[in-house]
Amino acid sequence: MFKNSYDIIVVGGGHAGCEAAAASANMGKRVLLVTMNMQTIGQMSCNPAMGGIAKGQIIREIDALGGYSGEITDKTMIQFKMLNKSKGPAMWSPRAQSDRMKFAEEWRFRLEQTNNVDFWQDMVVDLIIDRKKVVGVVTAIGMKIQAKCVILTNGTFLNGKIHVGAKQFKGGRSGESASYGISESLKTLGFETGRMKTGTPPRVDGRTINFNLLEKDEGDTNPKQFSFLQGAPLKKQVPCYLCYTNKTVHQILEKSFKKSPLFNGSITATGPRYCPSIEDKISRFRERERHQIFVEPEGLRTCEIYVNGFSTSLPEDVQERALKAIPGFEKVKLFRPGYAIEYDYFPPTQLLHSLETKLVKNLFFAGQINGTTGYEEAACQGLIAGINASHLIDKKSPFVIKRNEGYIGVLIDDLITKGTDEPYRMFTSRAEYRILLRQDNADIRLTPIGEKIGLIKNSRVDRLKFKMNYIKELTHIIKSNNITPSEINPRLEKLQESTIDRNTRLSKILSRPNISFNDISQAASLGSFFEKNPIDKESIEQVEISLKYEGYIEKEKESVAKFNRLEDIKIPKSFNYNKIKAISSEGREKLTKIKPTTIGQASRVSGVSPSDINVILVHMGR
Repeated sequence: MFKNSYDIIVVGGGHAGCEAAAASANMGKRVLLVTMNMQTIGQMSCNPAMGGIAKGQIIREIDALGGYSGEITDKTMIQFKMLNKSKGPAMWSPRAQSDRMKFAEEWRFRLEQTNNVDFWQDMVVDLIIDRKKVVGVVTAIGMKIQAKCVILTNGTFLNGKIHVGAKQFKGGRSGESASYGISESLKTLGFETGRMKTGTPPRVDGRTINFNLLEKDEGDTNPKQFSFLQGAPLKKQVPCYLCYTNKTVHQILEKSFKKSPLFNGSITATGPRYCPSIEDKISRFRERERHQIFVEPEGLRTCEIYVNGFSTSLPEDVQERALKAIPGFEKVKLFRPGYAIEYDYFPPTQLLHSLETKLVKNLFFAGQINGTTGYEEAACQGLIAGINASHLIDKKSPFVIKRNEGYIGVLIDDLITKGTDEPYRMFTSRAEYRILLRQDNADIRLTPIGEKIGLIKNSRVDRLKFKMNYIKELTHIIKSNNITPSEINPRLEKLQESTIDRNTRLSKILSRPNISFNDISQAASLGSFFEKNPIDKESIEQVEISLKYEGYIEKEKESVAKFNRLEDIKIPKSFNYNKIKAISSEGREKLTKIKPTTIGQASRVSGVSPSDINVILVHMGR
């Protein structure tokens, strides 16, 4: 059946696998997507939402590069929120509640409409290796399929084990079997491996919840979108709800802690620090009398509810009793219980920045196999792996996003350079240059790069050109024109701001913290601009941010220039750290293992001191 070799085989149909397959195919490569279940392509395994703090920035960056996650989220979202609006724009993060079934359906439809993508439903159990280079895969039914590159995106399926109370059973997701063979194959090849743990809350019947006793949590009044293509706006939003645990809930759960796999020793793997189970919350934060629960609808045409914040692996009867102690949940019925899952991962320090493995050529890892958690983190790795597998085949240089260019660059650099021994989740605090890496300017930062790669269509290029010209002209008007006291003072008085007694630059007024673009819109020069140009809210917002935070942005650009000086100093592949006794023993060990490609990367390796870097520079003649 497979007489011809594929360019790229993608193993796994989750968020990483979908983006990897799409990117590779759109770059002209013949792609085979192998998944154990064709019905779960693009499945949201946990919460029915995309984006969130820092994660929303990642989705916008994926979109800016030509990936599909942003567009698919826009087509299937049922609620939108811009988080952290009370903070500075570097912290603003878009988040969308999605229709779970529509999301997966749209991903499959989009992949089926993508030229060069073939599908095969099967389990990959082994890799075909020839002289430390992957040349294909072996499936459970004995198919040997040749390929120039292989991308592994196995998620939580590698030797997955599910825990519900004392019950343990093999599986990669509720109702789906685990994947076997790949882990053993990789270990035989010399890969270091580990175990991680994650969990999910129970799903319940929304018809049995008294929503009148819950707090309604509405979406934004004017919802935005993830994709810079700006499709049809979201007209009808579905509310989420808030409720809280209480002392009774905690007592019910605590009495059964001895039955929890987390406390009785059944689970030894490391779980996500920033998404703890309800058992963890009660145990670690005993001073708190309640914990917040988000009640999230799974879609428009289902009554299934996701109980966000109640992740647990306690016995199902305990879960039910505890939920029924929450006001509004007294008559609740479970669709399925929450559970914990353990799975194999491979420490990402075994990868290059391209996500190609160091041990086996042409083999790439993306997603939870690298120790990350979250759809967004997985999707961006899949995109980068797909791009770099294509580049490798075309004998082009690896595509690497720097830390100052995108959150995607921060994530991959953290994984490759520092590694992780717990599920890695992206936060804005991980990015040193977050004022530059805002969600609103992802297209300006990355779309020109995506165009060079070959993933960007003309419609995006035209949209970006319009936006950049619009921003340039509007910025020039605000910086070079004045506003009169009669035009602005009534507004300043209403806002209890100090008034002006002479004509003043628009930019000076706009730089005030409490003044927005709408407050200066009465200026004659702006009136002339909008007589000739449409109102583009996205571009106007970006102009306002750039002018209001101009000083901070310039300082960050100076920091980037210093950062790039170290990034530009390449370390030879043959550099032998063990011969330099002046480097600390820990530094020599870590540098030899990681094999950083630049001085900048070396300086970020855990255990490497500034003095170690100076010693290396001296030995390099710098």
